[in-house]
Amino acid sequence: MSHAVPLLGRKEAARPEQAAQKGARNDGSASFVRTCLNGVNALSGVGVLSVPYALSEGGWLSLLLLAAVAAACWYTGLLVGRCMDADPAIRTYPDIGQRAFGSPGRLLVSSFLYAEVYLVAVGFLILDGDNLDKLFPGSSVALGPVSLAGKQLFVVLVALMVAPTTWLRSLGVLAYVSAAGVFASLVVVLSVLWVAAVDGVGFSGRGTTTPLRLAGLPTALGLYTFCYCGHAVFPTLYTCMKQKSQFPKVLASASSICC
Repeated sequence: MSHAVPLLGRKEAARPEQAAQKGARNDGSASFVRTCLNGVNALSGVGVLSVPYALSEGGWLSLLLLAAVAAACWYTGLLVGRCMDADPAIRTYPDIGQRAFGSPGRLLVSSFLYAEVYLVAVGFLILDGDNLDKLFPGSSVALGPVSLAGKQLFVVLVALMVAPTTWLRSLGVLAYVSAAGVFASLVVVLSVLWVAAVDGVGFSGRGTTTPLRLAGLPTALGLYTFCYCGHAVFPTLYTCMKQKSQFPKVLASASSICC
């Protein structure tokens, strides 16, 4: 009788020949808490700002979609970790594509991954430029023949401020930056609650939001999915962990906090 072993079997990583390789790969230095901070920062952020609009489009019952998206992203994150646990040579998404579909798979996955990372970075720069321009209208800087003003000025400034964080080789150090991002998200949430409870805007106001708006569900689903678009950093989080067996707990903690 033959037994078919799945690619992502639970006991595949426990093979003796792979156990020795796993010991050699335990080169991470990030602790559980620091990895959680990086994970929460990746999953939260701008997604928190989009939830109110998603609620206005889909209604209060659309929050069930948020929980469903959180569960789906948590499970797919577990699959990514299981893939990396099955083969110590896997460290990135292109490696997973190589393992599954050969060189064409590596090329295809790399193309989508780098396109996503590039476009997300561009989107964040545009978003930061727009918001800072509204906070500080009319700002301009002239450096000789070069003059920057408005949104262009803030896009350049944000890019220059963020660039040094990309030079960090350890996610353990980057956790301090992530902690600042998590704190900023917490301030936003508390500010909204303060306006709703103390200023009487949210809880006592009479809104027109219905429990469920079917026409707005696609928009709400897209925005809820954007809240959990941190999969691009999951392999890096796993690789940089000191105790990689705690990766599922990191995913569960980060997803629960952001939900």
